[in-house]
Amino acid sequence: MPANNNSVAPVKKAVLAYSGGLDTSIIIPWLKEHYNCEVVAYCSDVGQGSELNGLREKALKSGASKVYIEDLRKEFLEDYIYPMMQAGALYEGKYLLGTSIARPLIARKMMDVVESEGADAVAHGCTGKGNDQVRFELTFKAFDPTIRVIAPWREWSIKSREDALRYAAEHHIPVPVSTGNIYSHDKNLWHLSSEGGCLEDPWNEPPKELFELTVAPEDAPDKAESVEISFVSGRPAKLNGRNLDPVALITELNTIGGKHGIGRTDIVENRLVGMKSRGVYETPGGTILYAAHKELESLVLDASTMHFKESLAPKYAELVYNGLWFTPLREALDAFVKETQKNITGDVKLKLYKGNCTVTGRKSPYSLYREELASFGKMDVYDQKDAEGFINLYGLSVKVRTLIEMEGGEQLKGYQAPNYSKFKRD
Repeated sequence: MPANNNSVAPVKKAVLAYSGGLDTSIIIPWLKEHYNCEVVAYCSDVGQGSELNGLREKALKSGASKVYIEDLRKEFLEDYIYPMMQAGALYEGKYLLGTSIARPLIARKMMDVVESEGADAVAHGCTGKGNDQVRFELTFKAFDPTIRVIAPWREWSIKSREDALRYAAEHHIPVPVSTGNIYSHDKNLWHLSSEGGCLEDPWNEPPKELFELTVAPEDAPDKAESVEISFVSGRPAKLNGRNLDPVALITELNTIGGKHGIGRTDIVENRLVGMKSRGVYETPGGTILYAAHKELESLVLDASTMHFKESLAPKYAELVYNGLWFTPLREALDAFVKETQKNITGDVKLKLYKGNCTVTGRKSPYSLYREELASFGKMDVYDQKDAEGFINLYGLSVKVRTLIEMEGGEQLKGYQAPNYSKFKRD
C-alpha cells in the first residue's frame, strides 16, 4: 500500500537500522519525504571497524534526529556466535552464517530503542529479494507483533543500486560506493561478505581486490604457522597459551588466519525467498575455531551423542539462516547443545598453510580416547577374542539374508519358506 494513502495511519517516529551504507544512507531523507516522520538511526557495533568512523555525523546530516551507536561485539560473540559454533552450524555445508547471525541481535536491540524512544515504526534497508528482511522482521514480531514495519525497497521507485546512487547524488548524500564499485558488503567480527557486481555471474572468478580479510592462498607465506586454542566448556578461552577476552581472541585469530588465506568461501546458496544467489565470504578466525572445536568434540563426546548432534547441526544452521533465532525450537536445540558442551575442555593444535587449516594435535582431561584400547600391542583391558562373538551377532541379519538367497529362497536348515507367490498381482 502506498505510504501516502490516507487509509494508512501516519508514522510519528521510526527507528531505522542504520549502517551508513548506500541503502540506509538514502532511507533517512526518503522516510522524511514520504512519511513526514522523525527518524532515529540505530547502529550496532558488531565489529565493522573503520566503517563506523563519522557515522553519527553522517546520519545527523542526512536528517536523523538522533543516533544510537551501541558496542555489541562481546555480546555478539558470547550469546550468538559461540552457541552457533558449539552447534556446529554450517548452512549448506559451507556458509558460517556471519551475516545471518548478526541480524537477530541488531533487530532485538532496535526494539529496545523503540520502547525507550516511544517510536511507532521500525525501518530497514533490506531488499525484497534477500534474506535479511525476514531476519529483521521475524525478530520485530517476536518482541512486538504490532509494530509498524517500513521496508523502502518494497515501496519506493528505486529499482537498482544505480538508481540508489543517483538518488544519493541528488540529495547530496556521500556514500561509500560508486558505479565502478558496485559490490554489496557486510562486515562484522566474524566475517566479511560480498555480493553483486561481477559476482552475479557464477562463472566469474572473484577479483583479487574484492578480498579484505584474507590474502590469496598462493600469496600466503611459504612457511606454515601453528596455533593452539584452549576451550573451556566448548568456548575458546586461550590463544597460544594467553587468556584473551572474546573480542581480542577473534580479532587476533582473524589476523593470523587472514595472513595464511584461511576461510575463503565462494557459494551459490539457496535463499529463503526461493532464488539462488552467489556470495563470497571471508571467515578466517571462524574457520579455525570451527575446526578446533569439532576436533575437541571428537575426542570427548561419545559416538551416539556426537552423531546425533551432527544430525541436528544442519537444522540449527537453517534456523539461523531463515531468521528463526527467537523461536522455541532454537532454544530447545541450544539446551541440548549446552548439555553436550560441559566436558568440551582442552587444547587443539592447528597448522595454517596457504589456505589450509590442519589439526595436528588435541588433548582433554575428559578425553574418551585411551591408548591402551586403541593400541595394537598387548593389553589386558580388551580381549580381541571377544570380537568374534560380537561380529556374529552384529552380522546375523546379513548372514541370514545371504543364506536364504543361496538356498534359492526355499529352505534354510529345515525351515520351509512361506509361499509368497499367491500374493503376487496379475
